[in-house]
Amino acid sequence: MTKNKDFSVTGSLAGKCLISMRGMTDPRFEKSVIYVCSHAPDEGAMGFVINKPAAHVAYSEILLQLGLPLGDKENYPVVLSGGPMENIRGFVLHSNDYRQSDSTPVDEDISLTATMDILADIAAGTGPKHALFFLGYSSWRDGQLEAEIAGNCWLVVPADDFLMFECPFSRRWTQALALLGVNPSMLSIEQGSV
Repeated sequence: MTKNKDFSVTGSLAGKCLISMRGMTDPRFEKSVIYVCSHAPDEGAMGFVINKPAAHVAYSEILLQLGLPLGDKENYPVVLSGGPMENIRGFVLHSNDYRQSDSTPVDEDISLTATMDILADIAAGTGPKHALFFLGYSSWRDGQLEAEIAGNCWLVVPADDFLMFECPFSRRWTQALALLGVNPSMLSIEQGSV
């Protein structure tokens, strides 16, 4: 990788994934893939780690704590650790075949919903076709994400359905790199971009 002092992010990264690089100094994001839900260089960014199951937390426990019906265990998603911010708050990223008045579209394929109704609908089998359930989220203040990308902490890749909803969690980091044609053994910690 070569240095690129003039690197800048143009436009919104919402609907794209960030792939953590060897230059990432925060161990909470080591080998993470983050789906970006909102981003504006002058306002910051927000997203969810899509490849880190939450330790010792089951969807059934969340339903019980909220007093929601347990429904069918076959429909339960894995609980993911979305990031270090508000890690007791739940969010669902899901396919756009499901809508509530509180659903926020991220792009033409994916929406974000953070209500108890969607949790019950998922358990009952009446929720979206594809869904990821997170506790917590990741966020950046204005300019922070752009600086981290320029500092070789992240690569950016378009999100796709396989990466988001079908690829095993343990393979999402390498799969995201593969979408860019990058071999993980070839990564450098030098500053710059591919």
